[in-house]
Amino acid sequence: MRMPICPSLSSCRALLLLLLISACGTAPLGDGLYQVKSGDTLYSIARSTGRSVSELQRLNQLSDNTIQIGQILKVGSGSPGPQASTPAKPKPTPPPAAPPAKAPAIELAWPNKGPVLQGFNGKTNKGINIGGTAGSAIYAAASGKVIYAAQARGYGKLLIIKHNQDYLTVYAHNQQILVKDGESIKQGQNVAQMGNTDSDKVMLHFELRFKGTAINPSPYLP
Repeated sequence: MRMPICPSLSSCRALLLLLLISACGTAPLGDGLYQVKSGDTLYSIARSTGRSVSELQRLNQLSDNTIQIGQILKVGSGSPGPQASTPAKPKPTPPPAAPPAKAPAIELAWPNKGPVLQGFNGKTNKGINIGGTAGSAIYAAASGKVIYAAQARGYGKLLIIKHNQDYLTVYAHNQQILVKDGESIKQGQNVAQMGNTDSDKVMLHFELRFKGTAINPSPYLP
C-alpha cells in the first residue's frame, strides 16, 4: 500500500492519527457522545448538536476551544448510569443563561469596509455578514494570537483570533488565509482574503465572542 506524502510535519501527524483511528475501528458511541472528525471545530459541533460552545466546554471540562481528531466529546446528557435504590428527586430546570448585560470593553476595527449584508440577531446569524469582492483584504479587528486557521464545516476557510481570556473574533468563508496557527497578530494586519468557501456568495462572516458566547459586534466597532 502506498502511503501519501505529507507536505509538513503537522499534516503527517494528523494523517497518522487518522490511520490509527481507522485501523482500530470505531466503537459505537453512546447517546450524547460525539467523536471529533477532520475539519470539525467546537463551533461546528455546537452548531450541529444544538449546543452552545460554553455548554460543550463545561460538559467536557475544556479550558479553551482546542479539540483533537478522534476525541470523544459529551454533547448531551448521555446514557444514564445505574439508578440508586432510592430515586433521586428531579432537579429544577435552570433558566437559560442570559448573555452578559455589559461585557468588558474591547475596541475593534472594521475587518473590511464593505457593506453589511446581514446584521447580528443571535439566532440565525451570530455575527455580521460583510459584502465585497473576492480577494479583497480582511484585517484583524484587534491584536491577538491565531488559534485556528484551517477549513471548517459550515464556515469554509476559517480564521479565529484570540485577543485575551474573554474575547476572540471569527472570520469565515475566506478565499485565502494569510497567517498561521499560533502567530501573533496586530490590529489592522491583513490576515486573509475575502471569498465564498462554504457560502453561496462572496462575503466575510465576522463574529465577536465573549467567553465562548457570540455577542453583537456592532457596538464595539467604530
